[in-house]
Amino acid sequence: MVVLVAFAVLPILVAGVVSTTDMDISGLADPSSVSFVGLENYRRLVADPQFWNALRTTGAFTVVGVPVIVVASLAVALLLHRSGGRLASTLRAFYFLPAITAIVAVALVWGYLYNSQFGLLNYLLSLVGLGPVPWLSDPTWARFSVGLVAVWRATGLNIIIFLAALQGIPHEYDEAAQLDGATELQRTRRITVPLLRFAIFFVTVTTVISWLQFFDEPYVLTQGGPNDATTSISLYIYEQGFRYNQFGFASAGSLVLFVIIAVVTVVQLRLRGSDDH
Repeated sequence: MVVLVAFAVLPILVAGVVSTTDMDISGLADPSSVSFVGLENYRRLVADPQFWNALRTTGAFTVVGVPVIVVASLAVALLLHRSGGRLASTLRAFYFLPAITAIVAVALVWGYLYNSQFGLLNYLLSLVGLGPVPWLSDPTWARFSVGLVAVWRATGLNIIIFLAALQGIPHEYDEAAQLDGATELQRTRRITVPLLRFAIFFVTVTTVISWLQFFDEPYVLTQGGPNDATTSISLYIYEQGFRYNQFGFASAGSLVLFVIIAVVTVVQLRLRGSDDH
């Protein structure tokens, strides 16, 4: 309980207090220079078009990214589980690598792949007679490119979660359906997937939370550009706090994000509860 208060509740309370002040970097050294501003930071936040743009961008990434990650990771996990053998064990380690690879290394590798002048992807396109693609310099392509890296990083961990859940399903169910003449697709749809409901729910909730906190990929690949096309709400909060030295304003943004995540999570839990009944 003490650990929970120290690392979860206390930071939220501190952020709540800071969000009602005009604290900046100088306020850390001289607290007497900090002034109470009440709800002014929240009023500024609501009136800032960049905040709403970041919120829309985060929502778009979440709506598209969550289904892609859940479906892709479940499909790969099913294939690995069905295949078995040494190859499957090797592939499990391979798919888990993106989840544990440092974001700096990820940025270097994907930055090279996406480079518009000498990147590998544009080179491969040139081999088939296609022109170069502005992967990170065009707003639409930048969203796709950043989202692709995020999907690539997140899928591996979810594959491991689904594999663990698949190993917990008794083989008797599958064998009985096989004796009844059910095809592999029918067994997957009517037996395996329904028994994975909790794992699918868990992966969905954690993936939604992860996308709502989307930060690493846009920060290291595009810094939110071009034209704020990839600026997520987390990146917006970071820039307000550390680039523009507005700790109070950034704290207000972080509390709004916390409320959004809490509401979305509660809604998912309620939907899960209604399904159980």
